[in-house]
Amino acid sequence: MSRNGNGAHPPAQRRAIVIGSGFGGLAIAVRLQAAGVQVTLLEKREQIGGRAYQLRDRGYTFDMGPSLVTAPEIVDSIFRAGGRRLTDYVDLVPLDPFYRIYFHDGTHIDYVGDLERMKAQMARFNEKDAENLDRFLARTRPIYDAIIADRLGSRPFDSLESMVRFMPTIFRLNAFLPVTTFVNRFFKDFRHRFLFSFHPLFVGGNPFRAPSIYLMIPYLEREGGVWFTRGGMYSVVEALGQLFTELGGTIETDAEVETILVENGRAVGVRAGGVEHRADLVVSNADPGHTYRHLVDREHRRHWSDRKLDRQKWAMSCVLLYIGTKRQYPKLEHHTLILTERYKGLLKDIFDRKILPDDFSMYLHAPTRTDPSMAPPGCESMYVLIPVTNNRSGIDWSEMGPVFADRVMDYLEAWGLEKLREETEVLHIFTPDDFASELNATWGNAFAIEPKLLQTAWFRPQNRSEDVAGLYLVGAGTHPGAGVPGVMLSAETTYGCIAEDLGLPDQWPWDEPASVALPAELEGAVVRSLHASDEPEEEAAASTP
Repeated sequence: MSRNGNGAHPPAQRRAIVIGSGFGGLAIAVRLQAAGVQVTLLEKREQIGGRAYQLRDRGYTFDMGPSLVTAPEIVDSIFRAGGRRLTDYVDLVPLDPFYRIYFHDGTHIDYVGDLERMKAQMARFNEKDAENLDRFLARTRPIYDAIIADRLGSRPFDSLESMVRFMPTIFRLNAFLPVTTFVNRFFKDFRHRFLFSFHPLFVGGNPFRAPSIYLMIPYLEREGGVWFTRGGMYSVVEALGQLFTELGGTIETDAEVETILVENGRAVGVRAGGVEHRADLVVSNADPGHTYRHLVDREHRRHWSDRKLDRQKWAMSCVLLYIGTKRQYPKLEHHTLILTERYKGLLKDIFDRKILPDDFSMYLHAPTRTDPSMAPPGCESMYVLIPVTNNRSGIDWSEMGPVFADRVMDYLEAWGLEKLREETEVLHIFTPDDFASELNATWGNAFAIEPKLLQTAWFRPQNRSEDVAGLYLVGAGTHPGAGVPGVMLSAETTYGCIAEDLGLPDQWPWDEPASVALPAELEGAVVRSLHASDEPEEEAAASTP
């Protein structure tokens, strides 16, 4: 299927192919089209959206991936690049609370933006923790400023020099410390320790080893709020697709890219469905493991060899249940977390032991609490997300998927969703196998490369390919990482690389410091110091996904 724009721009001299229509692919496609590059966006599936896909069944509407907007100004910057505003296309609704978190002992905390309300809730469990909240926020504000306000999250880390320039900030802010280590210095109650450390899980990270630069996420929420868009997050996908075609871009769905064409070391197009699409540059929004292993021939990959890809620590996966019920469950807020007693041990099972434990924590999205149109009248549309290990586990999800779903349904009924099975009218299950088959995700991961210290910034697959000229990456697998703000910032970073290479106009001030040549001994010292702050890599798997 093909969708063409109205020719808002005159014929462009340069042409680009964007592979994949997740938020990253759509965002870079809009930016390039707005800069006068003629862009064709190729999508494997029947609809655009990638991980932000939509499922409709019998009047129930489900967002299949991202379920909230934080930092709407970052999303709005994509629209402003095209001469529009986000609010021209979608209806943003602020959420309060941001999340309700139920703990294993039956207590709960509503995570809210109002500081005094947060302190009052915390004081019920530990008054000293409540008093320390101001101090904690004062220490995380500079991390937010460095990543967001100073735009380090939207500048490429494509050289060791760029990493070295950032290192003084990392050490000055203690941002190299694991998130839980940082948080536990301020809070003693287990509830508060979870409350301010769990956010790396939203981008596929383990809070016990993700560096504290990811503490900018809760501060980001506090600064900009947590928002929902009426009609679901897919309305943002549709808005970006509409803007892209209004600017003259072309979308082709049911068009899976089979290979990236490389001539004389440069990407010159792609082959999709047996058809060649020639272009001056190619941007891949696909999983970086899939991009390099399956789309770029080995002879063109000196840096991202199969062996190096195998050595990466890929993010966890998820099992998702999309449930439509004939009644509503007021106990659920729009965003609800239900936690088991174990925290560190559960994450070790998921990230390292690669097993399926007997207990689990979960996140529930019940958008009908805010937007009743997401389900038939009086009904509930919800999805339940349970973090699980990726497919390096060897689990047979074709057999285990229904069994695991039954365990989740049993648990939710016992927890308080009365007669859940009896009231369920729609049920769909999405497992790591589906991440692998539907989204070409390496090992069925849900968030691409795990965000740990030695897989952050310079250590991630670069926005400008290290192997192939004219090939660029965008999305969760490149800098700065996963999550809607991160993916949008990755498009900003990737556009900056392309603009520099092709002489395209800036779409924001670009004040990158001058490059500095480093002595070899300093380079070695930098790498050794970073390795000292991380734990050893796991053994590379013998087989490939």
